[in-house]
Amino acid sequence: MEMSSLAPILVAIARERSLDSVLGEIMKAVSVQPEVALARLWLLESGTSCPHCADHQPIAEKALHLRASVGVKPEWSNVTGSFHWVRVAEGLKVGHIAKTGLPIRIDNLQEDRQWVRHPEWVKANGLVGFGGRPLVFRGEVLGVLAVFRTQETTAECWEWLGTLADAAAVAVANARAFEEAERLRRELEMERDYLREEVEEVGSFGEILGKSASLDRALRQVELVAGTDANVLILGESGSGKELFARAIHQRSGRARKPMVKVNCGSIPRELFESEFFGHARGSFTGAIADRVGRFQLADGGTLFLDEVGEIPLELQAKLLRVLQEGEFERVGEDRTRRVDVRVIAATNRDLRKEVAEGRFRLDLFYRLGVFPMDVPSLRERREDIAALAAHFVRQACVRFHLAEPRLPQREIERAQRYDWPGNVRELQNRVERAVILARGGTMELELPEGDSSEEVFVARALAEVIPEAEWREREKANVRAALEAAKYRVSGPGGAAKLLGVHPATLASRLRALGIEKRKLAI
Repeated sequence: MEMSSLAPILVAIARERSLDSVLGEIMKAVSVQPEVALARLWLLESGTSCPHCADHQPIAEKALHLRASVGVKPEWSNVTGSFHWVRVAEGLKVGHIAKTGLPIRIDNLQEDRQWVRHPEWVKANGLVGFGGRPLVFRGEVLGVLAVFRTQETTAECWEWLGTLADAAAVAVANARAFEEAERLRRELEMERDYLREEVEEVGSFGEILGKSASLDRALRQVELVAGTDANVLILGESGSGKELFARAIHQRSGRARKPMVKVNCGSIPRELFESEFFGHARGSFTGAIADRVGRFQLADGGTLFLDEVGEIPLELQAKLLRVLQEGEFERVGEDRTRRVDVRVIAATNRDLRKEVAEGRFRLDLFYRLGVFPMDVPSLRERREDIAALAAHFVRQACVRFHLAEPRLPQREIERAQRYDWPGNVRELQNRVERAVILARGGTMELELPEGDSSEEVFVARALAEVIPEAEWREREKANVRAALEAAKYRVSGPGGAAKLLGVHPATLASRLRALGIEKRKLAI
């Protein structure tokens, strides 16, 4: 092997961008050298990264995977045989090289007693010399390049192989970087296309889906009020999407670069309301072990969204009114007056006028919050939007639960359009997600009551549909097994279980391990 022959080889390797092409050029460079009987290149990686392990149950730990092989015998070009997977360990030639990062040179294999494990194979194939070099890039071992020769390994051959291994390490690292960049580019393009589809579907209102007349009227109100600093009171039934409208107003306002802070007034204990809104000083009450910033201060310059505003205790409403009128408040246990600039968007499913009449809500606070009241239509008032909403929730559920997309037949959409939806969009999403899980990539069937659809019935059914973790895992296992049976236990490739489930083969392999589905049952 002459050093002068390396220049065009290194240029050819450096020109390639894909990992397979780089490995191909390296093997071609070695195989044409005189007296080389067999050349092999292992890469140090996990089984999930190796394309030849995708059809098996890959091992997560890093090991040497044979990625390229050429030799004078046709069968020596096979990379999936008994030497495909080599543990990083002291007792094996290539395993020792990968573990220590040190090369191994054997001038006469037939006389070696330390590294040769199959002397009969060496003798039968007339192999004499061996040279193994680590592929090291920035101090990290990427793999091992090994050459078996029919003559002794000379000093010139050893030097030539070292230079090639150094260049190969750089080329492998670059190829991996290019492939990762290409993968990220494809993902970004897919995300871009998905977002474009979403924008086309929902216009300029993000997650607010639909084109019904009632929804259009509500969205026009959003456009009217968004550019002002007026407080907004959003009225609508539970589950109708009031928070989405609040976000739409915030995002179209001059405060969009500042935070929108949400407070769910229905989930705060009565005694903690003041601290939640305005913060507290250390030691102001039992458990106040440090100063705390309140939600009004967090939202300074931005928007405060008060969900379920009708739940605010009457005794706190005067303090809330003060901060709305004057922008001033004091933390609990502190005398210092603080100022904030906050726009308040409140939401409720209660009849606040009735609450005022019955003495549970201050009239002046009602007027201060409701400078611009707006109604969010119920799902019953926008039945023509149900098809688009259901299709969106199907796609969303498939991504979330890693399931293949099922078919939503027209008859189910028509049933949904006849139903009264007491739980509104939230109920629709709940029922669609359940149907996606049960469909297993087949045909969806929405479970809708034919009779009473009152709020009480909805709540009772929703509570009954809560799935314990153990049952959820059993359902997931059943879903994966069904896909394996349908694919005749083939994991990857056309018609494989991964394809049916809509996931990457490596992802499915990882899930098989987590679910305890045995490797021996899987087809290669």
